[in-house]
Amino acid sequence: MFESILLAQLASYPAMQLADIYKLIHQAAMGSEHAIRDEKSAGDWLTRELAEMGEGPVEPLVDPLSGETGIVRVHLRPYIASGGDPAKLLEAFVRTANQHNGSTDRLERYWAEAISLAESGQLPFSEPEMQRFFEPLKAQNFPAVHHSPEYEHLYHPAYRVILQEYLTFNG
Repeated sequence: MFESILLAQLASYPAMQLADIYKLIHQAAMGSEHAIRDEKSAGDWLTRELAEMGEGPVEPLVDPLSGETGIVRVHLRPYIASGGDPAKLLEAFVRTANQHNGSTDRLERYWAEAISLAESGQLPFSEPEMQRFFEPLKAQNFPAVHHSPEYEHLYHPAYRVILQEYLTFNG
């Protein structure tokens, strides 16, 4: 159930803002399709991020985003530290973007689950505040968003969103 994934993310990243919750939901429902213009740009972006990512918090290699779809975040720091090949990660990222079919229905369902968590006091946001954030994005057909400045500052995110089945290490 998506609610448990969202609560686990909030426990790991307690400074999450609405933009970060939406981004998590967007990635879980839509995958990485929004992030690919072409393979060369995606490769250049990965190379630049690996060179500039610096230190960050202790992170797992993989964070599941959707048990339903198999979408995960692969954190770059532990991926590289464990001997992961950037070229294989890029291949998985591009393959996910090209082959995974995102679902706005799933995105709306996950958002409804997040609102239920807010209503029960498990998220630090109110239902009206969540709706005010969500409605303009819905009207724009659910664009991708950036992490909040707070999240960026505290957690220095560096990851790729892929289908877990495409994740390989040495083979």
